[in-house]
Amino acid sequence: MTAADETRGTPQQPPAPPAAPPRPTVPPPPAAPPGEPALAQWLRAPRASAGPGIWRYGHRPRPAPRKDEDGPLRRLVFGALASALLGWLLWSLLWNGYLGRYWLWPLEVLGPSDPWAFVIVGWAYYGIWAIGITVVAARMGRWKELARRTLVPMWHNLQEQAPPTAPPPAADPAVWPELRTHGAPEAADTLTSAARFGSMSDVDAARIRHAWSAVRAGRIPAAKFTAAVRDRGAAAYIHPSGHRNIARRTAHHDLLTRQVRIGTAVDNDRTPHTYRGAGMALDPQLLGTSLLAVGPAGSGKTQRLVRPVVEAMSLQALAGQCALVAVGPAGAALGPDDAFDVIVRPGAADSDHDLDLYGGTTDPDEAAATLAEALVGDMDGVDTRRAATALAQLLGPFRVVHGRFPTVPELRELLDGAAPALGALRDALTDRDGPAAASALRELDVRARQAGRAGDVAEPLTDRIARLDRPAFATFFQPTDTARQVSLRALDRPLRVRIDLPDRGHVEASRILARLILAQFTECAAARADRSLFACLVIADASQIITAEALRGIQRLRSANAGAVLTLRSLEDVPTDLRGALLGAVGCRMAFAGVTTWDGAPFAEVWGKEWVETRDVTDRQIIAHSAGGKALNSLRTVVSGKAPTSQAVTVRQVERERWSASDLAHAVPAGHAVLSVASVTGDSAPPVLVDLRTAPGR
Repeated sequence: MTAADETRGTPQQPPAPPAAPPRPTVPPPPAAPPGEPALAQWLRAPRASAGPGIWRYGHRPRPAPRKDEDGPLRRLVFGALASALLGWLLWSLLWNGYLGRYWLWPLEVLGPSDPWAFVIVGWAYYGIWAIGITVVAARMGRWKELARRTLVPMWHNLQEQAPPTAPPPAADPAVWPELRTHGAPEAADTLTSAARFGSMSDVDAARIRHAWSAVRAGRIPAAKFTAAVRDRGAAAYIHPSGHRNIARRTAHHDLLTRQVRIGTAVDNDRTPHTYRGAGMALDPQLLGTSLLAVGPAGSGKTQRLVRPVVEAMSLQALAGQCALVAVGPAGAALGPDDAFDVIVRPGAADSDHDLDLYGGTTDPDEAAATLAEALVGDMDGVDTRRAATALAQLLGPFRVVHGRFPTVPELRELLDGAAPALGALRDALTDRDGPAAASALRELDVRARQAGRAGDVAEPLTDRIARLDRPAFATFFQPTDTARQVSLRALDRPLRVRIDLPDRGHVEASRILARLILAQFTECAAARADRSLFACLVIADASQIITAEALRGIQRLRSANAGAVLTLRSLEDVPTDLRGALLGAVGCRMAFAGVTTWDGAPFAEVWGKEWVETRDVTDRQIIAHSAGGKALNSLRTVVSGKAPTSQAVTVRQVERERWSASDLAHAVPAGHAVLSVASVTGDSAPPVLVDLRTAPGR
């Protein structure tokens, strides 16, 4: 026999089956057929409805819990084996006649006389007994529950691994069925071709869908939309910068749902059942209620929260859906320079743009209100309204004379009461005719009478404006250089702005500018005539900028399709009387690992309590009174080494803090944070422990 014959004759061992892959926390989207572009796969991915904050891309809702699922799986397995063994033993005893023939008397008495019929009825009778014993054993051993907890998940895993069925062409998102249905088949064919040949990105798809929603709303004619898509294809309605994507993404985005994934909800008892193991994400519906994040330096606020949110808003700005203003210290790594349209670096000689100190307004009262908030809004004992009035008494006359607002050195001279500056302004107003000049002259005279009195607000205003009148800012805040100035009045356009504050060496100036930007943003966002774009302000370090007026402005953002993202190293950077109001003004709250107990206490208070079920187990020693009982207790003591006891279990409903200050300080692992979210529609979710290290990049 040859070696080949031996090989053929020897039975081959089948290869070991591969180990089943673990079930993913967030199931992947359906696999695309060979040769299909990734964009079509992305468009077809399921996006189930879910609670606020849940990552919807490929999400499958978690089955509802069952009340009888409180026991461990091994207990079910042992119970099933024991009941099966008892059922088999009982059947063996009956079958072999060890229990007598009493169980056969119905068959012997009522059975037919014909032998063949008796055999058939006999086997049926045996089958009824076998089925009855099996049913009783299954009920006793909870076989149904065991199958639900073992076989059903295996079946679901097999279904998830099976290739998905292709959607019908009429409902395939990759062929743009909504355009075909509503009279734009030519545009749908062009976009389908662009997606098929790889010339379309997810940003292009989101941007064109946004433009189509404007067509459906009547803001863009359908013929104009079709012509734009026919002429430019996937580049239709491109962003004014000409960019169609961001070169280097650091987070996972889904531009159809406008979500950015920041982590995964930890599967533990504290997490609500529907959130366990689900991806956690942020979107404009949540950020529209504003977000506050607190955590020490190095806890990951910038890398794992601010950077993904800024990147998401930048992508949505490219899709024509958002206006972004990102503020942080120089070198805060908010994103690469090519991810922004405008970068303002106050105090840097190489900055190509300047910040408008007056917010682009021509109203002296409005400009004075925001500037007073920036200069003295954080000072105790200084009335911001009086400060705004004092500023308006100078800004109004200056604008009447010069047609613009003053520069920083000019404003400092006016606040300081310099005689030459005030005299020249008064003379110019005296030489002018008209009600505007007369009213401005009266304002200036009132300011002159108030100057120098005890408690005059001009003194603290002068001290603060001097922080901006430094050589480093000599070329900044120039109302005459309108070409370089950036105004937050442009929030009705998809603009991407980054402002790098001069934190090193100009800490107080940076805080003044941060308060100014926050005040201007809340004012301009609420004053927009067109609120179709989501306006987002991200401040990477909000220390010493939270004031009572700022909180009122943040609360107004919710109804203006705008929101703010603020981060703090500690709540100690907020005045004591404003900490509770700050947590109440925002809808989304985030406590990072490493917060102190005094920082965690306000979070614990605002998150409140919940009803939980507790079990108290009490051991009671068994006292025997009879001789036999005493002997049995002695035997149990010798065997177990301790006195025999019985347990009493008490189940109670008690109120417990969702996350106590101690838990936030000591039970949040590194790289995690506790997040609660609320949407502008009123939906909310309780605080969830989120693993921020599991947010994949794309």
